[in-house]
Amino acid sequence: MPRYTVYLFSMAEFNASLIVNDFEGFLQVEKGSVPPPFTLKDQDGKNVSLSQFKGKPVVVYFYPADETPICTKEACAFRDSYEKFKKFGAQVVGISGDDPSSHKAFAKRYRLPFTLLSDEGNKVRKAWGVPPADMFGTVPGRQTYVLDKQGVVQLIYNNRFQAEKHVDETLKVLQTLKS
Repeated sequence: MPRYTVYLFSMAEFNASLIVNDFEGFLQVEKGSVPPPFTLKDQDGKNVSLSQFKGKPVVVYFYPADETPICTKEACAFRDSYEKFKKFGAQVVGISGDDPSSHKAFAKRYRLPFTLLSDEGNKVRKAWGVPPADMFGTVPGRQTYVLDKQGVVQLIYNNRFQAEKHVDETLKVLQTLKS
């Protein structure tokens, strides 16, 4: 009679292994580096370049899509703390693959006082190395960057489900940059 060896592992271990193997070397933007430049259309159809923010801190947050529950919660958290960002002299920029008209409706509906940029085709997301939210790469990831006045990355924060944590973590870093 043949003998078989049975290996038991949890799906979490399996998924983590796949993610590590699939995205090893994927990240291109690191803390202390200058991210790739971009020019994208904002919610009003105007071109906005990363270089426009040089000389002031900027928070760039990538999110999966307008009007989804967690993304809306995140955008509203940035909105609700917007005065704190202004006190630090920081600009807030949200980026997703939605088109400018979707961003315009989203910004209007939730009274978002900051810029939303359209990265149709997710070229900037890929250039910055934002990992997808799922192991199959079908859902765009959620990742936040804080750049200092010189455009150098001071924080990379990734938390898919706790949207408010993105705001808390960025404010902590902006506080250290101010002092």
